[in-house]
Amino acid sequence: MSSPCAPVRRVGLFGGTHGNELSGVLLVRHWQQDGAEIQRPGVEVKPFLTNPRAVERCTRYIDCDLNRVFDPQSLGRPVVEDIPYEVRRAQEINQIFGPKGSDDAYDLIFDLHNTTSNMGGTIILENSRDDFTIQMVHYIKNALAPEPCPVLLIEHPSLKYATTRSVAKHPVGKCQI
Repeated sequence: MSSPCAPVRRVGLFGGTHGNELSGVLLVRHWQQDGAEIQRPGVEVKPFLTNPRAVERCTRYIDCDLNRVFDPQSLGRPVVEDIPYEVRRAQEINQIFGPKGSDDAYDLIFDLHNTTSNMGGTIILENSRDDFTIQMVHYIKNALAPEPCPVLLIEHPSLKYATTRSVAKHPVGKCQI
């Protein structure tokens, strides 16, 4: 068992990582207009539309998948005129919510997605050794019971994830249909 987690003080709620997945977009826009239901004492909660150009066109992405460009090469790429839109957007998101891997990064990011798969409300985790997210998932599953809430673990022993949510200390994805 690892040492106790630091308190969660900053939470990002992302919608629109893929511009054609509208549930997260609608929630983020709702919370941007009236964030009363997501505010908690001592916690900064920031709803954020991650890929506004793709949302505007209702397409998955403009130049490349935003959920694949949070790798060191893309985040460190020089900003030039022909840089892909999503790479530039990843750099902006990393500046606002990161920098990735730093003590200054947001504590938690929930990245809200849709899927055409019949998987219902599913939580996506990238690390089974993150005590905070494991305890949070346990809490969510108990709160939703008896409704099922599957957890998809996409852990890989040597892969560093380049997802939008990977900027946070504790990344969590959420899919719904």
